[in-house]
Amino acid sequence: MKVLLRRNVLNLGKIGEVVEVKPGYARNFLLPQLLAVAPSEANLKAVEAEKADYLKELARLKSELEAKAAVVQGKEITLLARANEEGHLYGSVGPAQIVAALAADNIFIEAEHIVMAEPIRALATYEIKVRFSEDVIATIHVTITPIRDLAEEAERAEKEKAQAEIEKQAERRD
Repeated sequence: MKVLLRRNVLNLGKIGEVVEVKPGYARNFLLPQLLAVAPSEANLKAVEAEKADYLKELARLKSELEAKAAVVQGKEITLLARANEEGHLYGSVGPAQIVAALAADNIFIEAEHIVMAEPIRALATYEIKVRFSEDVIATIHVTITPIRDLAEEAERAEKEKAQAEIEKQAERRD
């Protein structure tokens, strides 16, 4: 069955194209969702007008996304995380933490825009891609630094103080 697409349909076609689909797919999905219509002369003209409006809206949206990407591009953020002595994190840093850090700088994006193969699990600086659309991509730099507990710091200071005291007593004996 041939149908005229009124919207872009993933893995099928773009707006304004006439495509061949199985009758059940057209009858049960494309036509009820108003994604396609029968390919008649009147429908072809109507879809061409819709396509022009769609392309204008797409251009406006793309310019907004490019402006947002320009603000984000090259941004450097630092996140604090608990880590062991080797620099491995006790947890992991994912898109939600990066979005929260950007929101603290009044940059609001969605977590699904952050492109990460896997969560960050080590102390280092990472280049993270922010994909706003297929062709609008920005890069941010995320530095993960260790968080120091006050208790850990106090314990470390206590140990250093005790070691210094032992060294002083050893010097007095000599």
